[in-house]
Amino acid sequence: MEKYIDIILKSYSGYWRYLKYELTHVYHWDNYFYGLIVISLVVWLLEILFPWRKNQSIFRKDFWLDTFYMFFNFFLLNLIVLIALSNTTAEFFNDILGLFGWHVDSLQVFSVSELPKWLGLLIFFLIIDFVQWNTHILLHRVPWLWNFHKVHHSVKEMGFAAHLRYHWMEPVVYNSILYIPIAIIGGFNVQDVSIVYFFSIVIGHLNHANLGWNYGPLKYIFNNPKMHIWHHVKELPEHKKYGMNYGLTLSLWDYIFNTHHVPHDGRDIELGFHDEDDFPKTFVKQTIYPIKSKK
Repeated sequence: MEKYIDIILKSYSGYWRYLKYELTHVYHWDNYFYGLIVISLVVWLLEILFPWRKNQSIFRKDFWLDTFYMFFNFFLLNLIVLIALSNTTAEFFNDILGLFGWHVDSLQVFSVSELPKWLGLLIFFLIIDFVQWNTHILLHRVPWLWNFHKVHHSVKEMGFAAHLRYHWMEPVVYNSILYIPIAIIGGFNVQDVSIVYFFSIVIGHLNHANLGWNYGPLKYIFNNPKMHIWHHVKELPEHKKYGMNYGLTLSLWDYIFNTHHVPHDGRDIELGFHDEDDFPKTFVKQTIYPIKSKK
């Protein structure tokens, strides 16, 4: 038990030092804090210059709530719980393996560090995105997970910051499921993670932005605003009762596994879900909603 307490304390102190470094060292390329700000401002400017829904306000419905979610989930959540929980879970998993005489390295099938840089980065990206696509489906199909995911689907007007409006439990689920495939295929470094992370943020922001783009032929590879808005539609088609267009960065998986659905231009479709009238409107109440809900 002392070991786990020590891991938790070191996680808090370590991430606090890292966060202070991010805030004070502006000019390193993998600075997540200022990188998020720059990406957000650029995509917001694109929304202003090329709005798809021209009658939607620049400061759309819940703009400031989503902006708070964006910074809370990207930074404060790590400080409050996520890093400590991730490190403790990883150590607990290693201890369980140790009971059988195994360790994480023994799970590794191959290392991407042995491959050309571009190929290793591509494999890392594809693994991450495919696992996240499957996890996203679980969030829609498992009722108790859907209660957490409702926070994201409570968006009524799409905009870039809606990308990071989600319940804090979601990254716990995503990271827990990602742990094993990353352990099996090792050799990832900090630079790989940063490149994939920033690319995913850009695509995620664009997916949720007030932009009428579909990227032409690339729509079959990359998720896009015209496709992702149908993921948020309130009235689901009968043959897609759990949802559709689950891709985070790539639309590829939806086209391969027939979970895509873009019947027409979805610019003015109603967003949300059926019991949204009973769903709370503030951050605190949305955070405790899944715990209080009996559904």
